[in-house]
This record gives sequence, C-alpha cells and structure tokens, in this order.
Amino acid sequence: MLPYAPPESAPCEKYRRIRPVAQLDSEILAALKDIVGEERVLTDPESLQYYGRDWTRFYEPAPSAVVLPGTIEEVQALVRLAASSSLAIVPSGGRTGLSAGAVAVNGELVMALDRMNNIGDFDPVDRTVRCGPGVVTEQLQQFAEQQGLYYPVDFASAGSSQIGGNIATNAGGIKVIRHGMTRDWVAGLKLVTGTGELLDLNRGLIKNNAGYDLRHLVIGAEGTLGVVVEATMRLDRPPRDLAVMVLGVPDMTAIMRVLAAFQGEIELSAFEFFSELALQKVVAHQALQRPFETITEYYALLEFEQPDAAAMERAMALFAHCVEQGWVYDGTVSQSVAQAENLWRLREDISETITPWTPYKNDISTTISRVPEFLAEVEAVVNENYPDFEIIWFGHIGDGNVHLNILKPESLDIDAFREQCGEVSRWVFEIVQRHGGSVSAEHGVGLLKKAYLHYSRDPAEIGIMKQIKLAFDPHGIMNPGKIFDL
Repeated sequence: MLPYAPPESAPCEKYRRIRPVAQLDSEILAALKDIVGEERVLTDPESLQYYGRDWTRFYEPAPSAVVLPGTIEEVQALVRLAASSSLAIVPSGGRTGLSAGAVAVNGELVMALDRMNNIGDFDPVDRTVRCGPGVVTEQLQQFAEQQGLYYPVDFASAGSSQIGGNIATNAGGIKVIRHGMTRDWVAGLKLVTGTGELLDLNRGLIKNNAGYDLRHLVIGAEGTLGVVVEATMRLDRPPRDLAVMVLGVPDMTAIMRVLAAFQGEIELSAFEFFSELALQKVVAHQALQRPFETITEYYALLEFEQPDAAAMERAMALFAHCVEQGWVYDGTVSQSVAQAENLWRLREDISETITPWTPYKNDISTTISRVPEFLAEVEAVVNENYPDFEIIWFGHIGDGNVHLNILKPESLDIDAFREQCGEVSRWVFEIVQRHGGSVSAEHGVGLLKKAYLHYSRDPAEIGIMKQIKLAFDPHGIMNPGKIFDL
C-alpha cells in the first residue's frame, strides 16, 4: 500500500506527469494481466470503443486498454500500478452517463467494474444491503422487492446503470420529490483512493458525528477521488398501490399551481413534466397512444399512493379544482398497473426516442418557484438565435430540474452542431447563474460541462475542490480532466 504524501509541487506541475498514451508498453500490459488475468485485459478496437465511452457522442473514445477487476484487492493493485507508472484511470460503470464523465479520450486505462456485481450482507433490521459497484440499479430494486422492501432511486437507465456510477454522479431520477437523490440512500461505502489505500466510510451508521463525513465528498465526485468498490445501501418500505395521472396544462405557471395544489393535499412520489413536441416524438416512435385527445403546451405526470378509496377521491377533487381554475385542460388517471406503466412510458421513453437526433443535453436546475420564468428565458434565447433547432423539454419539475434537449438538424454537421450548442450553453448558463441555479442538476460535469463550472461554483469553492482532489489523489491518476483541470 502506498503511503499518503502531500504533493511536492504545485497542482498544475504535478499533473503534467500524466501523459496521454496510445498504447501501453509490454511491461505494463504484462503487469495488468498478472493482476486480473490475461482474458480480462482488453486492447482490441471493439472493446476500447465499447468500454471507453458513455451515452454522450461528442467525444471519440481513445483508451489504451480496458481492465475488468473482480475484487477490491485487484482494484487496489491496479491503482498502485497506475500510480507508479503515471497512468491515468477512468472508472467505468454502466456507461449510461450524459456528461462524458466516463469517457476515456487521452489513452487512459479504463477500469470497468462490471464483474464486481455481488449483493450480500442484507440486514432486515437496519434495512441495508451491501453491493458491489457493478450491481445494476434494477438488480438492487429486484433484490429489495424480494425482501419485501423498496429501493426508490429510479430512472430510465435503471436496467443498465450501475450503483458505482450512480454514486459517482449522485444520480437522481423520477422519485426525488419524495425520496431524494442517491446520496440519501448510501449508508456507507468503501473507496480505493488514488494511492491504492482502502477507506471504509461511515460503515452503515445512522448517527456518526465523529469528524468529517468523507462519504459525501465521494458521492458525486465522478470518480475523481478514487474508485467506489462497495456500497452499503438503505432500503425502504414498498409503496402501496401507486396511481399515475397525466394532465394537460397550458403553460409552466399552471404547472406550478397544479404542483402546489396537489402537494397541499397528497404526498406525491413523482411530479414530472414534458412538452407537446416530446410527446409527439414518443408517440410516433414508441407505438404509444396519446393520453387524451386534447393538445396542450405541456403535460404534468403525477404519481401517488392510493392505499384506500379516499386517496383517489382526494386526487379527483383536486383535478376538478385545477380544471375549474383553468390550470388543467384535460387529464387521465391509471386504472391498472399496466396503464400506469404505459403512462410512465410517455415520460420515461423520451431520452431513448430522441437519441437518433444526437441531442445536445443540458441538465439544469433552479429553485422550484423560479422554473417558469427560468424556462421561458432559456427557450426565448434559443429560439431567437437558432430558430431551426427543435427543443425537447422534460424533467423533474417537482424538484426544479429541467432537461433542455436540442435536436441536431439532419443537414447539420456534428462538429458545427456542437459548436453552435456551445454558444447556446453559454447563454443558457448565464440565465442559470442569474437565477442562482446549477449547470448540472443530476448528470454530473464530466468533460461536457467542465468549461461552465464557474457559472455554478465560485473560485473559492473550485479551489477547495482541487485541494480535496489532491488529498485523495496526490498522483493525479483518477479520472483526470473531469469536472475541472488542475
């Protein structure tokens, strides 16, 4: 185990030692194979492409090799080797990220954690379970269900995203309004730092005020502080008979009033929104039906428990009130589990539907009350400067998080599109800054938003972040170039 030692030189000088490499020399390749086995060191072009990228398509992956460790000890040995060889590491989970946080573009070694997918040490009293970083989100959800419990962090990529990646990005999703982010469900985690040291953080405790909680520094750090190799996750009681309602609304102000009305009477587990154009795309490409014939500018999707008949009666009374006030023009409510799933698909299938258009995604947030003004300003600046761009809006309106998706026109070259979207981002993030918001609500910063971090974080904050990075990763090998440059 390498002992921790503070950097001997300034951060920028220290990090110059990490050199881009196109191909590893035979000695390092042999050492990698000694650690994980020859068949788990991949250098063929197909593997480099597959493991070297995530869902973003703006960067061409160029890793030097891919390794697939199966134990914590193997991860430690790989990190120590990388540190001694000045070889950068990109941790890789389900590769579903949307900010290029897991993309290897400079000859890094990709550490894919797919094999570390064990679930064990379930404690029914504490309602906790230990997971390897390669456990797929849906796998944990199914395990919880088998125990009569519930893991509430959920999103469209639950069938392929991994717990380690969820922790690295502090993933949110569709249930945040009630259940919070991934951070709220991590009772403890183990981290291999940039020196190969293993940290056991919080150990599943509910109360632990013995100094700094380093666990929360790791959550959302995008692999820049080390590799998450195990997590103790909390579980909850299962929801009771969920109902889904989709409402057609004339504008964003009306959506906010609907949210306030329902939250005053019902505990919502989700409150989502999407635009008419988003609905058109989903219906056309996913063989789904419109929820009702009335066409409105936006749609709100609400989910709530209905443990008894009185719950649905309250919901229907609120619906009638919103219609009387002119906030809602039409609506529908699920009458079965299958209907609820189909209504959810109207929202959840949007990302998959628009993928062929190579969308430029902005995952932005502000306080909930400011969302209508915020969204109107963003839409106005994009429409004024690029009237030919199609804009798809959807998001977790109940927690102030909206997703701006700009679709690439078929005739426009990808590089030109990316350049123009870069201009859009600057304008959008100036609006974000004016509203005290975030340039990344839940997808992370990665490469895609690195240049815009200063719109959400002031220089003092960024400076402290860099010092934290150096404390965990003094050799500068852990996912360098993501979030910020040193």
